[in-house]
Amino acid sequence: MPQPSTVPCQYRTGKTLGSGTYAIVKEAVHIKTGEYYACKVINKKLMEGREYMVRNEIAVLKRVSKGHTNIVTLHDYFETAHNLYLVFDLCTGGELFDRICAKGNYYEADAAELVRTIMKAVKYVHDCGIVHRDLKPENLIFRTKREDADIMIADFGLSRVMEEEKMQLLTEICGTPGYMAPEIFKKTGHGKPVDVWAMGVITYFLLCGYTPFDRDTQQQEMEAIIAGDYKFEPEEYWANVSETAKDFVRECLTIDPTSRPTAEEALNHKWLADAEPHFVQDQQGNMTNLLPQIQKAFDAKKTFRKAVFSMMAMKRMSTLVSAKHLSPEAQALGVDVARYKEESEKEIINEDHDVLHYPSGDSDNAGTPPVSPHGRPAPLESAMAQMSVDTNKS
Repeated sequence: MPQPSTVPCQYRTGKTLGSGTYAIVKEAVHIKTGEYYACKVINKKLMEGREYMVRNEIAVLKRVSKGHTNIVTLHDYFETAHNLYLVFDLCTGGELFDRICAKGNYYEADAAELVRTIMKAVKYVHDCGIVHRDLKPENLIFRTKREDADIMIADFGLSRVMEEEKMQLLTEICGTPGYMAPEIFKKTGHGKPVDVWAMGVITYFLLCGYTPFDRDTQQQEMEAIIAGDYKFEPEEYWANVSETAKDFVRECLTIDPTSRPTAEEALNHKWLADAEPHFVQDQQGNMTNLLPQIQKAFDAKKTFRKAVFSMMAMKRMSTLVSAKHLSPEAQALGVDVARYKEESEKEIINEDHDVLHYPSGDSDNAGTPPVSPHGRPAPLESAMAQMSVDTNKS
């Protein structure tokens, strides 16, 4: 397999589309084909000592890319002297809940169809030996603005490859608190069941417009999750939701991960598996439109608060557990994040830039890490060092 090589850049970057914990996302166009993509830009200074995070994300994406309609694909990746670039599908259809609120009507059957589609993708991810660990509405986006556009699971930055034969369990605290399973906070070890828990939270959210463990403080939210303390209240928001849907949520929000259904078992629940949809009839005997109550619940205050919470995930973790539970690396992670992300955003690449390009080829090679002359995968940090040498030469 060919080694990475320094070549003219094949892409031209454009406007910034969004920002995450340690990266920004920019629009990029492939210069020869004119195809548009989303480009995740990661400042290499921010990743010093944490190169394993990028290696892990690429390893995960290599397993799942191009294998499922509802999962974003990693098409390419390369480096400049300052940044790493991961090239993904450009999904322009908007986030899940924004799309729902823009509709004229929204029924329980629509929610079930969404959950069924996403859960099938989760099952595929799990069958690939991956746990996502950050499933939430913000990471569920539509491919295009078309009415029949595919919904996509995005952002595998916190995902991990699970070694089933070793019965590996993960113990670090990560994710977005409102969607995190009890075992993550307890640090008793976690795996694929955390994604099913998150799907329970997402389903609850899709049926009423707010999350089950929403509390006034982060500490109260964590305590509610650990205790499984939630209710289908206020009654006005749940009167038009079937008992079958509520039972599905209860199953997914089982505190004991060993008793929680797998993604496959969740798909066999009556709410998702039955041919006839479950719903509460309105006065005319038709499906009740859930949209008015959902829009009422999803007010500006909660929208703002949840957006802020998501952007400050790493900072929040320090308020949920004592500092002694966090590694020095985790404690130091946020020190210069804003400055490094600002540096990344300023870099505009085009065909005049030389980049270190990792051959991707077809789906079998997409996201394949660079290979050393001895045939072993080359450490990403070594490739980064080589890029610096090449840049200095030029």
